[in-house]
Amino acid sequence: MPAIAEKPKLTATPAPTRRPRLLLLALAAGLLAAMLVGVVVGAVAIPVPAVLGILLSKLGVATGLAFEPQQEGVLLAIRLPRVVLGLLVGAALGLSGAAIQGLFRNPLADPGLLGISSGASMAAVATIILEEKLLKLLPAFADPNNSISTYLLPLMAFLGAALTALFVYRVSHVGGRVLVSTMLLVGVATNGLAGAFTGLFTYAATDAQLRSITFWGLGSLGGASWRTVTTLLPFLALPLLGLPRLGKPLNLLALGEEQAAHLGLPVARLKWQLVALATLAVGASVAMVGAIGFLGFLVPHLLRLVGGPDHRFVLPASALGGALVLVLADTLSRTVAAPAELPIGILTALLGAPVFLGMVLREQRRLR
Repeated sequence: MPAIAEKPKLTATPAPTRRPRLLLLALAAGLLAAMLVGVVVGAVAIPVPAVLGILLSKLGVATGLAFEPQQEGVLLAIRLPRVVLGLLVGAALGLSGAAIQGLFRNPLADPGLLGISSGASMAAVATIILEEKLLKLLPAFADPNNSISTYLLPLMAFLGAALTALFVYRVSHVGGRVLVSTMLLVGVATNGLAGAFTGLFTYAATDAQLRSITFWGLGSLGGASWRTVTTLLPFLALPLLGLPRLGKPLNLLALGEEQAAHLGLPVARLKWQLVALATLAVGASVAMVGAIGFLGFLVPHLLRLVGGPDHRFVLPASALGGALVLVLADTLSRTVAAPAELPIGILTALLGAPVFLGMVLREQRRLR
């Protein structure tokens, strides 16, 4: 009697291969190299031996490597915090982009679909326009000697991002469930509404306010300091640590919500976790450095094409890739037009848009 073939088991998590691991190692090595380039290159040249000498001397290790006091000041007060800020923001944007693409089960999705960036922009523009009135209501922010006065704009932008995402999430509840399709439509409508209010505030702005709005909207790491890094780090720690742990649940979700639920996945809780962590990551990043486009969409999409759709790879790889791209883009933005500084949002758009168009054209040729 012939043996009965066993029915293949349903699995949403592909077997790990060496290629994703090698890609992760390559991204980590590239990120370390990009950080080294970021601290070395600039108006004040700091050779690699001087960088090592400065850092080791702060750890109490005598190396005999020569460096100048000016190099030490520039490295510790300007370049190193800027590189660390770029690492944190790039990792947060790349990671949240991969998570949102997994949530919508669409590799072309972007964190902006939830209205996070548009809500932050609307709140930031309103804060610039209504600054005097807000300072009267919040006198602690008006004190120039109080460190909290530096963070009125980032705080309001973060609140705008959080409230917008919460609105999209709550309106998307249908019959006790959060429908991804409804969330997408509500996000598109919310983006349009936030854009309209942003336009109204911009219309009422003075020339000085318009310059501030334009500078913030284009994104920049120019205000980086250790205070900025330590302020942003608590907000990003949770998504940077929490989102990579959702790789296996996202693999299950890729089968469809009903199939994932039959396999024991708490789909509603997973959606809430993804939206909350992505909002925290993008909202805090945009609030601190301004709007930086294409990074959250492009990096995870390219990595998915290269390394496969397994979210156990895509999520950490997107964090490393986003950090790598933003650190390199920031280094280029402050050196390509020196002594002037090119806004980093312009640079990421110039680099990202042609790549996106190339991907679209490649897909068109494949379908012919």
